[in-house]
Amino acid sequence: MTIPTKNTENFTTTVTLTNSVDEILAEYANMPSEQIRSVTIENVIVCVRINRLCLPADVVAKLGLTFEKEVEVQTATGVRTLRLFNDLVLTVQGRNAYSRCIELPEGESAILGLIPLEELRLRPDEDSQQLIEVMDRA
Repeated sequence: MTIPTKNTENFTTTVTLTNSVDEILAEYANMPSEQIRSVTIENVIVCVRINRLCLPADVVAKLGLTFEKEVEVQTATGVRTLRLFNDLVLTVQGRNAYSRCIELPEGESAILGLIPLEELRLRPDEDSQQLIEVMDRA
């Protein structure tokens, strides 16, 4: 499921990912806040042709995310069975959203898809190659 960054429809951004269970445990003093598992990834591919957040297996393991279920995903090479994880806080441009993610093989690029972008109220502007805020209608 590797997506080339040279495609003009895609560009990259920086995301911070945090284990939400760790945050809750720290909030209620059941673990030190220094032990919250979190990682920042640069050059995450923004691609609205993909629905979910997709993370390499080593990032999923480092964050200690909770396995939810296996899902079948249509890819360019056919249908693949991949693992879905939850209990993740996604932060992009100062905006936070609870998220789930698809686990990709280690070494693949992380991908930020349409659903988490909508939850963050961001949309890609392909002309400027950046994410912009979605304004609420009054």
